[in-house]
Amino acid sequence: MYNELYIYSIRKDTWTKVDIPGPPPRRCAHQAVVVPQSGGQLWVFGGEFASPDGEQFYHYKDLWVLHLATKTWEQIRSTGGPSGRSGHRMVAWKRQLILFGGFHESTRDYIYYSDVYAFSLDTFQWSKLSPSGPGPTPRSGCLMAVTPQGSIAIYGGYSKQRVRKDVDKGTQHSDMFLLKPEEGGEGKWTWARINPSGVKPTPRSGFSVALAPNHQILVFGGVCDEEEEESLEGSFFSDLYIYDPARSRWFAAQLKGPKSEKKKRRRGKVEEHEGATEEENGGTGAPEPLEVIKEVVAEDGTVITIKQVLAPSGLPVRPPPKAEDSALEASSTGQEPCPRSNAMLAVKHGLLYVYGGMFEAGDRQVTLSDLYCLDLHKMEEWKTLVEMDPKSQEWLEETDSEEDSSSDEEGAEGGDEDQEEDSTEDSAEEGADPQHPEMAPGEQYEEYLSRTEQYWLKLARNHMGPDAKEKKVLKVAHAMAKAFIDDAGQDMARAQH
Repeated sequence: MYNELYIYSIRKDTWTKVDIPGPPPRRCAHQAVVVPQSGGQLWVFGGEFASPDGEQFYHYKDLWVLHLATKTWEQIRSTGGPSGRSGHRMVAWKRQLILFGGFHESTRDYIYYSDVYAFSLDTFQWSKLSPSGPGPTPRSGCLMAVTPQGSIAIYGGYSKQRVRKDVDKGTQHSDMFLLKPEEGGEGKWTWARINPSGVKPTPRSGFSVALAPNHQILVFGGVCDEEEEESLEGSFFSDLYIYDPARSRWFAAQLKGPKSEKKKRRRGKVEEHEGATEEENGGTGAPEPLEVIKEVVAEDGTVITIKQVLAPSGLPVRPPPKAEDSALEASSTGQEPCPRSNAMLAVKHGLLYVYGGMFEAGDRQVTLSDLYCLDLHKMEEWKTLVEMDPKSQEWLEETDSEEDSSSDEEGAEGGDEDQEEDSTEDSAEEGADPQHPEMAPGEQYEEYLSRTEQYWLKLARNHMGPDAKEKKVLKVAHAMAKAFIDDAGQDMARAQH
């Protein structure tokens, strides 16, 4: 757990750690909101703390402000505020902070909230709101954003409830509400359930939210937990959805791809013979969801697979000028953020920034520190500002002995130069052959797959373990083969340029 403060300079393209005395205690799953008052203030509420050994765990209910002009932290002590919680959401609305939901967990029980609180930035006083009308059920991790009409939108989120002793059932919500201030009624609010049109995000939680300059609400990534009996497996996402409050409509964002690529491809299409099949030309048949597996080799030699579920493309953000500017034509540059949940999102100067987050690989949680940006006006392609460095990824395991963890730290700092070579040899001995079978000239993907399927099945089994279900192994094997072919195609295209 951290209580560090970092500032990213867009102009210099650098991160700087800022040491300010007397910060809030270390925590995660808190909320932070920036307001322009008094030269700029960053308000932080709640969150949770867990010690590495798991002995200590608690939720905070403290409120802090970072005065950006003077670079000083101050704890604001005001009674009548929300109880200790994490996973709540907080937004700045006029001269108030509005807080909704969250959860509190103890060793014996847990509770999810649907309460609403307001904090006045003038009087520094909390007040509990009692909106009329049927509102959202208790939840955490939802979307909460202020609309240009002055309402507050709530979408999705996660909650769980106990179905029998020691068995909980999680729910990923997909309903949407507006919290509206009543005209003339000071401090009076009303809940209204809405059902927007368009292509809304598939069920998920842990997504990230930001406001675009045109007041549209952006939703990125997240995870969908698939519960089977008493096991839990998550599918992580890297897609981008847009909610337009003015039209009450969802869109699945589509990137156009770099302009130079499109011009070259258009020229190439004129030269193609007339008999090219629709599939070869990026036909518009009904697209099916595709699972793509990316491999990341950690510094201890462990191969981690990142699963990406590419949903069928929905409505474009804006209609493409020509039919040939399809989602297929907007080819991947290989620079887009990998699937993740709990990333940080921010919009500045018309650019959307995505930082960090996490994904799960088996029973491991991998924390990311990469940084990307996307020009929201051009909507062409992601740009990588800070790459993901697999060697800097760290995880803590309860089974690690002190000796193991100290050697891990040494390796992460580059102190153990032999470690990487040894682990590469180990993985080669286990049959994790880095030389995947090449595609023969003129060979179609289907032909390649039937020829090499046993190889990919073996590779998938090695990664997933002996207990993995055969159906899932087959799915992963095919996705790995597809990802390899796609990468090989991109490498070939780069070599030709």
